[in-house]
Amino acid sequence: MSADALIVNEIYLSLQGESTFAGLPCIFVRLTACNLRCSYCDTAYAFTEGKRTSIADILSRIEEMAVPFARKNGQQRLPLIEFTGGEPLLQPRSAAVMRELCDRGFTVLVETSGAHDISVLDARVRRIMDLKCPSSGEDSRNLWSNLPHLRATDEIKFVVGTRQDYAWVKEQIRAHQLDRICPLLISWVHPLKPEQQHPSLKPVPEGQDPLPRSELVDQIIADALPVRFQLQMHKILWPPDQRGV
Repeated sequence: MSADALIVNEIYLSLQGESTFAGLPCIFVRLTACNLRCSYCDTAYAFTEGKRTSIADILSRIEEMAVPFARKNGQQRLPLIEFTGGEPLLQPRSAAVMRELCDRGFTVLVETSGAHDISVLDARVRRIMDLKCPSSGEDSRNLWSNLPHLRATDEIKFVVGTRQDYAWVKEQIRAHQLDRICPLLISWVHPLKPEQQHPSLKPVPEGQDPLPRSELVDQIIADALPVRFQLQMHKILWPPDQRGV
């Protein structure tokens, strides 16, 4: 692959559906490839589907999509830009593109699995970093050395599907004092449709007890857990498996 290109699955304008930025207009740059196979992954199509796209073309498309949102009053530039995947940090040149977009005045977010070094990113990039829970089948891939690199402007996300996941989250928050680092997000595992169940995904490990969404919320409240429960807004507004939203 050319040093001046990325493998891109899709670029589209929608609303930010998660994180503390939920509800704001956002341009998503979904990059191809991921080296994890979480049991609940709903974007398996990004494992291999994609097209080599020059960085110049990526930047041009983003600027074109952003034209209707141009502001002249000095406020935060909209739309947001989010790099997602797949796993954006698998493509080393992605960090340079994010830095360039920060230079242009955009607020840049990156959704990353937590299995890759986040210190390579420009300090202005907002890292939304997963810590993989046991039911993902990939919790052994968490790169705990990332924690010292997180700042108050970053966010840690837990995707919870089982009672064991929830107990694990509570323990990590306590053991690492995560609520003193940055905002904490909890998402519920949205069931996959049969066509989304890619054969390469890890199975849910044995001994995991499903935790219904309403019970998860009740437990968060009962425990006064210092987290933000979030729904995936795009899955409420559009069909759960619709792309480009």
